[in-house]
Formats: sequence, structure tokens, C-alpha cells
Amino acid sequence: MSYQLELRHLKYFLAVANELHFRKAAEKLFISQPGLSRQIKELEDSLGLKLFDRHNRQVKLTHTGLYLKEELSKTLKNLEAIINHAKLLEDGNDGKLNFGYVGSAMQKIIPNLLLKFTKDHPNILFSLKEMDNNKQIEGLLSQEIDIGFVRLERIPRGLSSLPILKEPFCLVLPKNHSIDASNYKKLTQLKDEHFILFDPEYSASYYEKVMTIFDDHGFTPIISHNTIHAGSIYKLVENNFGVSIVPKSLINENNSNLKFIELHKIKQRTTLYAIWNKDNRNPILDKFIPLL
Repeated sequence: MSYQLELRHLKYFLAVANELHFRKAAEKLFISQPGLSRQIKELEDSLGLKLFDRHNRQVKLTHTGLYLKEELSKTLKNLEAIINHAKLLEDGNDGKLNFGYVGSAMQKIIPNLLLKFTKDHPNILFSLKEMDNNKQIEGLLSQEIDIGFVRLERIPRGLSSLPILKEPFCLVLPKNHSIDASNYKKLTQLKDEHFILFDPEYSASYYEKVMTIFDDHGFTPIISHNTIHAGSIYKLVENNFGVSIVPKSLINENNSNLKFIELHKIKQRTTLYAIWNKDNRNPILDKFIPLL
């Protein structure tokens, strides 16, 4: 029997493929379980393919089904993006660009890029979300975001990157600390202090690079707190819970409760990268990348 293949069949297939459970998939789709089973049977008959193995209430994707799931997920994501872009055009906008970023990128890098880009493209909408490095990778692969700004040494296959800023690290101290730029000699002066650092979840490679700074100075730091937000680090330092090391671009000159000492004599540097998905079909992304 031949059935007309419709978009809903593909959405129903992906729901079951993701849940591997007909009842749970039916609940998410707000349809009955028998109705969903019938739609999947129509899809398999129409394509002449077996997509699922069903044994004693267990549902598994066949090799063919797994391939179809991976390819359809990409295709439908692109279709959704195309439709959303068309809606923006209908509303008088040229498009939308979704950003993910680590906090340091918002100090100067992203604002400057947006100012330059909007001069030639004034009708673009922007969505900006602070995210740790791993969340950005996930968002780029799923195309929930279009471009990210990360501190990572390696990226997954399928993503492109461009170094934006290579910079030294800085010490962050409370304003009443006895050490300042005039009497700072080396990091061992702070070996008995508590350190507040970015969490390894922020970026494992970034965290390891910071730890090599301590290795080079021959001591293991006393780490009292980990966080993924610079603002949290600064609040803790302000209140004398410890000291910190951050990228130079996170220097906050407007915070009179802190003082910063640039570690320009050490070899370690940290690099901020712009990163995007090669398969992203957002036409605004193609216009933005040359600005980088």
C-alpha cells in the first residue's frame, strides 16, 4: 500500500527515534499511541524501509533508522532555520544571529563587532547568551546558536574556529591586600593564599593552562572556590575570600574594590576563539564571519 509522505511523518519518526518509546513519544506529540504507531507504519511502508526493531516492548533503531535519524535531524533543523528567517524578512528584519560567549568576550570584543556590523546591517536582530565552553559546543552542533566565543584548544570536527585575541593573565586581589604592582615579584608570594578559579567545567583546557602557571612556580594552589562567572569571582575576592587569576580582558577598571596585576613575565597566554558550525545555513552568519 502506498501513502503520501508528509512532514508530520518525519517529525513523528524523530520523536520515536529520540525517545525509543512509543508511549512517551506520543505524549510529547499530544497524539494517541495507536495513532503514532500507525503513522510510523505508514512511513516505513511508504519508504520501503524498516526503521525500528520491536521486541517485547523494547524499541531500537535499525541501522537504516539510525542513519535516517541523524540526517533528518540536520535537515529539519535547517528547514526550521529557513522558515524562521523567512518570518523575520516578512516582519521587515534582515535576519537574526544567535551568540554564545564566555564573559570576557563581552568586555570589548562582541560590542565592537556588533557596532561595526550594524553600520552596514541595521535590521539584524541579535540574541546574546553567556554560556560555558561546553554548552556553546553543544549549542553550535545543534545549531541553537550560530556563533560562539570560547577558550578551547581543540574543537569537534564539523566546527570552524578563528583566534580573536591572545592575551596574558592577571592577578585579582582585594584593594586592601598587602601586595600590589609595586612590590609584586613572583607568584610564590601568594602560595599561602586561597585561590578562586574558573571551574574546570568552564573549560578543562583553560583550567589546565592556569594550573601550569602554578606548576612553573613550584606549588599547588589552595583552591577554595570554583565558578564559571567572573562576577562571582570578583564578589568573592572583594570580600576577602581569596585571590584569583583571570584573562587580561576581564580587568574591571571601574571596580575600586579590586586591584589587578598583569602577569606579563610568565609564558602562559590564553586565546579567545570565534567558533561556528560549517553546516549552519543562516545567511547572516556568512556576512558576519568576514568581520572577524
